[in-house]
Amino acid sequence: MTLPILKVEGLTVYQGNYLAVRDVSFELSPGTDTAIVGPNGAGKSTLIKAILDLIPRSMGKIEILGRPLNRLGNLRHSLGYMPQNFIFDRSFPISVNELVGLGWVAKPQNKYSFFSMMTNQNHEKNTAVTTALRRTDTYHLRNQAIGTLSGGQLKRVLLAYCLVIPRKLLVLDEAFAGVDMQGAADFYVMLNELKQQEGWTVLQVSHDIDMVSRHCDRILCLNQTVVCTGQPDIALSPQNLLATYGPGFSRYQHHH
Repeated sequence: MTLPILKVEGLTVYQGNYLAVRDVSFELSPGTDTAIVGPNGAGKSTLIKAILDLIPRSMGKIEILGRPLNRLGNLRHSLGYMPQNFIFDRSFPISVNELVGLGWVAKPQNKYSFFSMMTNQNHEKNTAVTTALRRTDTYHLRNQAIGTLSGGQLKRVLLAYCLVIPRKLLVLDEAFAGVDMQGAADFYVMLNELKQQEGWTVLQVSHDIDMVSRHCDRILCLNQTVVCTGQPDIALSPQNLLATYGPGFSRYQHHH
């Protein structure tokens, strides 16, 4: 029996007195790409943040790689996260190369003197950062200040940050917010290629029903609680979309 990458059981989250997420349960199998969809205020970002232990949960259990959140230890490095809004001071003098380097974690090394160990780790870090930038087509931006990047460029740099060490689970919260349609389509192509190469399991929040129906293996329809879950052709049926979004929802189709 294959151990799920993520297991959520009976998750309930209050934001103050407001019930944001109610009794949510689901699992992610290794190598799958699951999208969470639902209307504004459905609790999608709240669910993601609770799974990542960024906000407290009121009830429920969460296991990642077979361990509860409070016992992840170094396994936390196996998680990659791209927030909806990466908020920072655009005047802060940090380059793309430096930002991606912050995602690198040194491996324990006991066979070297301190000087040799530091030299070896610096070489490994520089190699990992360069490789991540090249694979996300951002190497040409390496010396550029992050405050000068476009929205699409910044998304690719954040993906490089996630790529600089091996990950098991990649969590994307509206990763394509602020990116035009073509930029989002190009990003999806890159994400799918990297997912196959790295063996990532992906959990993403998205408003783009058409895009996730073509690129994701599984859909979780959320409106405070799980309305339905399954393969795109089942979960995104007109009946399920009506139950999730209510009357008046119009599914927009991309043509490109």
